[in-house]
Amino acid sequence: MNCLVIVAHPLKNSLCGHLASEAITCLQERGYKVTVTNLYEAKFDAALSTEERTSYYSASYDAGGVSSEISQLKAAEMLVLIFPTWWFGFPAVLKGWFDRVWAPGHAYDHASDLGAIKPRLENLRETYVVTTLGSPWWVDYFVMWRPVYRTLRIALLGTCARQSSFKMLSLYKSEKASPVRVERFVRKIKKLL
Repeated sequence: MNCLVIVAHPLKNSLCGHLASEAITCLQERGYKVTVTNLYEAKFDAALSTEERTSYYSASYDAGGVSSEISQLKAAEMLVLIFPTWWFGFPAVLKGWFDRVWAPGHAYDHASDLGAIKPRLENLRETYVVTTLGSPWWVDYFVMWRPVYRTLRIALLGTCARQSSFKMLSLYKSEKASPVRVERFVRKIKKLL
């Protein structure tokens, strides 16, 4: 199975970096064909260009700047996203990856009447998310209503890859996580994958 892992944290020695390393090793040991893109290391430009945005409703999307990233996404049967949740949202570089790579003509098609879009990521069967948050779980669930979960599950997968299963692991109060708690979370990641 082709597995695309997207990592979005600027520090290599971060908790997310550690979790990504553990997840990637686990996937490789289980025999997946793993492609890893660390958006910060790749210096991925998060800004949607004028040409890309102008081409959103034209006959073909101007994918010149992200053609290899689009090819990776379209070939993926499993997607694993590993990132910190900042201000109850995505790091800007990951949001930019969604804006530029989950593009019309590739991840979805516009309806002729500009109604509901039509999914195109038929290959994508499984999506897993590993994220860290500084807040306690109850703030994410009861105060913010899980904005990252809902955006991924409903807005992205729900419109571009409806057949994909979706599971998300969140490490809450991550800034105060003890080594024992981190190791417990790593075991959850390995069990999930």
